[in-house]
Amino acid sequence: MTKLSDTQLVILNAACQRSDRLVLPLPSRLKGGAAEKVIASLTAKGLVEEVDAKRGEPMWRETGDGHGMTLVATDAAFAALGIEPEMEATVSPTIADDGADVIAACTVAEAPKPAPARKTRADSKQAQLIEMLKRPEGASIEELAAQFGWQPHTIRGAIAGALKKKLGLTIVSEKIEGRGRIYRNS
Repeated sequence: MTKLSDTQLVILNAACQRSDRLVLPLPSRLKGGAAEKVIASLTAKGLVEEVDAKRGEPMWRETGDGHGMTLVATDAAFAALGIEPEMEATVSPTIADDGADVIAACTVAEAPKPAPARKTRADSKQAQLIEMLKRPEGASIEELAAQFGWQPHTIRGAIAGALKKKLGLTIVSEKIEGRGRIYRNS
């Protein structure tokens, strides 16, 4: 598998999502020599190639004769990202023995595969945390810290990051007199 930097991943992801596979425009923070270096690296790996720019397409550079060149992601870029390239509907004419044009092949775009759902191991601390939050009485930061030996900021980070953002769980927080703030998976 090709090792890519974060910047290269951002560029290729954007290009592979476009129907025309255009690499341009680049992220706004990437300019000058840094942009040239990233593109040179992607070109050397065979993930991006220069093609003649059509009217209205952004230009990467101009050739000596004034013709514009742009950049497109190759099939290798899709493979490096672990996705299947969408095949555009194409028609390839061939000449039959009698001289008539015949349609030889027609391919249709395949539907993209859905992303696999995130799973949690049953014996992990994350699974235990979720179980404690599923209880009708929920759990306080102090109870969770005592159970796992974590710092309060680690618990809050796990709830906000792993549970809410990554797993998409709905965690509610409420203040209960005598117990403090409790968290519950609703």
